[in-house]
Amino acid sequence: MPAPFTFRTVLTPTAVFRPVLGWGAFLTVLFAAPALAGPLPTPVLWAVLAGIVAVIVVCAFGVVTQAEHLARRLGEPYGTLVLTLSIMLIEVILISAVMLGPGEHATIARDSVMAVSMIILNLVIGAALLAGGLRHRDLRPNRAGVSAYLTLLLVLLVIAFALPGLVGTEGGYTSGQAVPVIVLTVVLYGFFLHRQTGARRADFQEVTAGRSVGAPDAEESGRPGLGPLGVPARHRSEIVARTVLLVVTVVPIVLLSHDMTARLDDGLGRAGAPVATTGVLIAMIVFLPETITTIRAALGGEIQRVSNLCHGALVSTVGLTIPSVLTIGLLTGQSVVLAEGPAGLLLLGATLLLTLVTFSGRRVTAPQGAAHLLLFALYGVSVFA
Repeated sequence: MPAPFTFRTVLTPTAVFRPVLGWGAFLTVLFAAPALAGPLPTPVLWAVLAGIVAVIVVCAFGVVTQAEHLARRLGEPYGTLVLTLSIMLIEVILISAVMLGPGEHATIARDSVMAVSMIILNLVIGAALLAGGLRHRDLRPNRAGVSAYLTLLLVLLVIAFALPGLVGTEGGYTSGQAVPVIVLTVVLYGFFLHRQTGARRADFQEVTAGRSVGAPDAEESGRPGLGPLGVPARHRSEIVARTVLLVVTVVPIVLLSHDMTARLDDGLGRAGAPVATTGVLIAMIVFLPETITTIRAALGGEIQRVSNLCHGALVSTVGLTIPSVLTIGLLTGQSVVLAEGPAGLLLLGATLLLTLVTFSGRRVTAPQGAAHLLLFALYGVSVFA
């Protein structure tokens, strides 16, 4: 593909507008810092916060858009991996900004990852199964791939939420426990990625009669010996351009995240909201674009892509966020509380069991999606009631 055509295709007005908006918002906040310093009137605080959140969401949509284009070029599971790692990066940035900001935030990682888990496994998957099940009668996940995801999720979620309360101190790992947990978690996740993108790649592609939906673009499929690395070679300029645009779009999110989290804490404190609200809002902001992508995949009948987006995102989130926050805790001396309470553990266990039942059958259906949505509603009651 000629480079000028590629750049015209990549640098659309919308694609350019998103990073320009992000960088413009950052510069505005930077130059307006003296006027915004100190306690702001509540209406002004919420207006500033709403503006920052809106810009972050717009930029997040830009990141997801570029990741989706890369997904179509790279095929499954590489494409979805780019998307889920992009989303995970945004979440880690926001959580780290909270931890490194003013005030005590010992439970922010627990609250955020727990909220992400319930949002992905119940709200997003429930909505996707409901929408896809009402449109399609034969949605068949690749059970080998889903089983691999759930195996890792079971272990990672136990490490994140159950084990610290049993072997740690005051709901968190001690320094001596945190180091091996970090190393073993990263090694497990790395080994999973190695298998997912290598020998077990077919486990994460759509179950179809013909060519997998998750294979690279149709124009590439007929070329023997091309392989997953051949597609980037044929479209290097487009892939490089989209990758650069993705990075340029995600950087304003990083720069705005510190200001957002500080004002979010202030606003929620004035509103008397529960402590876990910050984590829930971060999770909802981060996964809004991917939620829309997942529902679109379900409406298109790509149920394994739904699993790749949701289960893969959660594996990446837990597998990388927990080591990241534990590392920050060790380096800064902050307390990192991960242990979840009885109600949270019960809901999480029920969610994992329901997920296993849902995806172990030959087909997934709309009533199963409704059951996942009910569990998410119960989680909301446990947080805000």
